[in-house]
Amino acid sequence: MAALISAQKLTKHYRMGDETVHALDGVSFDVARGDYCAIVGPSGSGKSTMMNIIGGLDTPTEGRIVIDGNDIGEMSDENLAVFRNRTIGFVFQSFNLLPRMTALENVELPMIYGGVAPAERRERAAALLTRVGLGQRMDHRPTQLSGGQQQRVAIARALAGQPPLILADEPTGALDTNTGIEILALFRELNREGVTIVIVTHDHEVAAATRRTIEMRDGHIVSDKANDRSARHDAHV
Repeated sequence: MAALISAQKLTKHYRMGDETVHALDGVSFDVARGDYCAIVGPSGSGKSTMMNIIGGLDTPTEGRIVIDGNDIGEMSDENLAVFRNRTIGFVFQSFNLLPRMTALENVELPMIYGGVAPAERRERAAALLTRVGLGQRMDHRPTQLSGGQQQRVAIARALAGQPPLILADEPTGALDTNTGIEILALFRELNREGVTIVIVTHDHEVAAATRRTIEMRDGHIVSDKANDRSARHDAHV
């Protein structure tokens, strides 16, 4: 299966005072179209830096990141913003919903930037909220929703541009165990429908719910393996 993501010898260095921090040190891997994988590691391992580079939110010091055949390091800021809107859906631990907007309006937002006509984006947003089980909560603002419901809104928003790729940063980190299991089940369902999903997490149990785990430590990949399906089923269903 063709690679949707190709990370090629990625290096990222930060200056902190007189010290140079090596967040990534020559990291290479591919993620196939339709894959469902986790990038896992402790704080400081480089996993969040990796997610930011894959998402075009940060640039590597050296190396290339190719998404859907496009070298995003060669794009202008304007073209990269358009590419992200069409290609990548983001899901964050803190949900990142706009508090003054309803669930429906939050899901519509990326479609506004994408130039979708008002009637179409409202119809699509309503369908997505129904899809994630919030058909009766469309007019609620984030403060009127539970954490799990807010994350479902965030997932619906991530799907609004019909992207082939979802990047999720600690998507269950702010949720209780049962709600986290529900969110992971939703990701599995979306993946079965063809969406490529990459989860960044420190939690090995969350990683075990995916098909593949890429483990990072000190800016290097120390393990890259397929997950045992029976273990995933026992732990998360």
